[in-house]
Amino acid sequence: MSHGDNERHGLFAGVNWGSSNFRAYLIDGAGALHGEFSQPAGVAGLQREGMAALMDGLQERWPQAGTVYASGMIGSNIGWIDVPYVQAPAAIGDVARHARAATIGATAVQIVPGVSCRRGYDGGPDIMRGEEIELYGFAALEPDWHGLVALPGTHTKWARFEDGRIVDFFTSMSGEIYDRLTAAGLLASIVQGEAADGAVFREGVEAGLSRKLGLASLLFGARARVMQHMLDKPDASSYLRGVLIGSELADALALHPNLGSAPVPLIGNGPLCALYAGALASIGIASRHIDSRAACIGGFHALHAARQGAAR
Repeated sequence: MSHGDNERHGLFAGVNWGSSNFRAYLIDGAGALHGEFSQPAGVAGLQREGMAALMDGLQERWPQAGTVYASGMIGSNIGWIDVPYVQAPAAIGDVARHARAATIGATAVQIVPGVSCRRGYDGGPDIMRGEEIELYGFAALEPDWHGLVALPGTHTKWARFEDGRIVDFFTSMSGEIYDRLTAAGLLASIVQGEAADGAVFREGVEAGLSRKLGLASLLFGARARVMQHMLDKPDASSYLRGVLIGSELADALALHPNLGSAPVPLIGNGPLCALYAGALASIGIASRHIDSRAACIGGFHALHAARQGAAR
């Protein structure tokens, strides 16, 4: 099948290429999935030769893909080329117009820009690369949504949407802080097992949310609790997660006091979203889970449709 035939049939590839992982989807013009492929091969661990080999391997796997889009850290200063961010407020059409053509190995690619913002709340800057695809996928499913959308992860995003546009957002590193604290250092010695929703987790949420003490003091306090037999080691991870997520919710409520006016969409993997749902429920706020894979596929479909529409 020629490139022109592929374009007419609407088959294209969307790649979410982050620091740690490579995830690719083969999608048709109606948004249906025809194939997927992933590897733990993020740009942070690859030289340019490795990036080229991976993309050429994808082209060999899916020669029927007429256009290849790549989002995420592949468009950053540690990726293939540094594609400038699109400034919010930004709709999917704004992102589509600023995609940058590149050739990775022998494969022609459209590298998707990230989104930057200056928050109205505090004037602070923020950036995202890759998450915008999931957000626009959600917006395509629910075009009338106004308010905050959360993407729990290593670097959790809380994005404000209006009229299909990302207006502004903030990022919390609570996921990375948890991963690093429980992998090495003083707090690693008190942790056993995975975090789970429950009384201890919600106690941590309350402590983080109340801000009677700063986050650094609360985190060390988890060790003191274990040493003083006020917290069992199997519960320590739940308490730590709760403190971190509670502190994050305090930020979300400060920026968006009407957070509980409608169930909060949580885009991400099930277990982590379940913790956020529990944290929100503990303060009387409902939520709903949106599968990140479905949102990503929907976002690439919306991006492709926007570019096709602009080309007509």
